[in-house]
This record gives sequence, C-alpha cells and structure tokens, in this order.
Amino acid sequence: MLRGQRGSWLVTGGAGFIGSHLVSALLRMDQRVTVLDNFSTGRKSNLDDVLNALPDHQRSAFALREGDIRDAGFCLESCNGIDFVLHQAALGSVPRSIADPLTTNSVNISGFLNMLDAARRAGVQRLVYAASSSTYGDSPHLPKQEERIGKPLSPYAVTKLVNELYADVFARHYQLTAVGLRYFNVFGPRQDPNGAYAAVIPRWIQKMMNDEEVVIFGDGLTSRDFCYVDNAVQANLLAALMPEAAEKPIYNVAVGDQTSLSGLYEIIRRSLESEGVIYRRPAVHAAERAGDVRHSLADIDRIRAIGYEPSHTITSGMTETVRWFVNASQDAAPRG
Repeated sequence: MLRGQRGSWLVTGGAGFIGSHLVSALLRMDQRVTVLDNFSTGRKSNLDDVLNALPDHQRSAFALREGDIRDAGFCLESCNGIDFVLHQAALGSVPRSIADPLTTNSVNISGFLNMLDAARRAGVQRLVYAASSSTYGDSPHLPKQEERIGKPLSPYAVTKLVNELYADVFARHYQLTAVGLRYFNVFGPRQDPNGAYAAVIPRWIQKMMNDEEVVIFGDGLTSRDFCYVDNAVQANLLAALMPEAAEKPIYNVAVGDQTSLSGLYEIIRRSLESEGVIYRRPAVHAAERAGDVRHSLADIDRIRAIGYEPSHTITSGMTETVRWFVNASQDAAPRG
C-alpha cells in the first residue's frame, strides 16, 4: 500500500487499542512512527506487545512522546517533521461523557483543535482523524450515509460533530487536508475489558471467560455494525495516502452489516466454545442506557470508492479477538 516509500507518521493515542494496531501496521511497512500519548486510557503494554513482535530495524524506527493533546506547544513540537498524522487520541464512551462532559469536551474538542493547528503550522501533508458513528444521532435513516446526520444524543457525540466542523473550517481557511473516519463499533485484540466504560465486546468476552453474568442493556434487539480493527487500520492508510482528487472529508468505516446485541452474545459464546471455553449462563437484561442509539448500520459505498474492502466480518473478526483474549489469559495465569 505504501509502495516502498518511507514516511514519517505521528499516531496520537498510539498506546490505545486502535492506535497500537496502526503503529504495528506502519512499523511493519518500514515507516518511521512517533506515538503521542498521555496514557490516561492507553497502555504501555500495548506498545510493548507491538515492539516485541518486530525485528530490530523496525523497532528502531519507533519513537514515543509522552504528553497531552491539550498542550498546544507539545502538539506543535510533536508535528515538526511529520508527513502524516493519524489522530486517534480522544476520551471515548457515551456514558463517560454524560457523567463528565467537561473533560470530554476539553480532550475531544480543545485537544483536537490543538492538533489541527499544529498540523497546519508544521506543514503536515494530511491529518486523518477518528470521527464517530455517534454523529448520526437521532437520524432514523438506515443505512447511515455520510451526508445525512441527525441531532447528537450525548456530549461525546457533540464533540465528534464539532471535530468535523473544525476540520472543514481548517480545510477552507488554511488548506489543511483533514479526513474524518466515522468508526462503527471497532473491536479486536488489545481492547480494554476493564473499567466502568469498557466497550461491550471485550467486557462480555472477559465476563464469559470468568463465568460471570453478562448484562444486555435493553431488549437485545438494539443493533450495531461491528467492525474488526484490521478494517479500521486499512481505512486509515487508504485515507492518508489516497490521491487528492479522490478525497472526501468524511468516510464511514464499518462492514455494512447489522448485528443485534442478542446476536452478538451468541457469536461471542460460540467463538469462545471453539477455543474450549464453555459458557452456559443466560444473558440478563437491564434498562437501556441514556444516549444510546437504537440501530446503526453503515453505508460503505463512499470508502469502497477509494479501495476499501472489509477483510473481516464480525464472525471472522470475533474468532481472532476471542483467540487473542484466551491466549492472553493463559499467558497471564500463574505457573507452578
């Protein structure tokens, strides 16, 4: 995909779930990669996993800058000499944004604005940023098409919509090339299963592996377009390197398939069974969470036009994800 050319890349939030997969892919392509992270949600162990799997010459192309995107000067220093920025740093989770809208706003809007300004001042060729399917808000239209959005349903969704507005303004006034990728429920290895705001898939995998109760919010018919992380990596690289003539400001990143929460429960349970983990507890239902949309399904025609094609379905992606979690738990188990 990079045609043998070596570039300099900055991955913000590179110690996080999606960010660490981007770092791994770029280093394996012999790119120079700098990670910017403050480790508020990212983990150094994610970077260790990436680097330990690489030969010396690829590890030597890696650099880490520990700091916060809310520090404008730090952002500018980090962008100097960078060709491409993959901006993944954000404070995720709809429930967390409802509990603490001020911090979500500070990181996701002020921090994003700092990165836009730093990128344009440093002459970065293109900034690709993590947008969100939450931007579609209360729009009932399915599948979700990039030009048709509704009203945001959470502070998190507001911040992601503001990101898109700022990116458009910077393109108009400063000629900064910025491309947003609206992620639809990305999952995969290294996704954090712990904490009050953990994503549903790693949380359920861990619960089932520990033979603990799994809670479905709502009646189980709520649906999502679950997207394996390798698909998101592919989308980022395509968005960064596509010709300007093909460029659009926003792209959906998904599979284009719909899975209910009850269906997700069965997919995870069967995947674990294939790895020798048997879970027989029925799911427990609780009230729907505030700020959650009922159904989500992406139209991916626009991103397909620049060469994107999902490499994994939810089923094949879950096989890889569950295998990683099972192996990780075995590696962490005490020996004696």
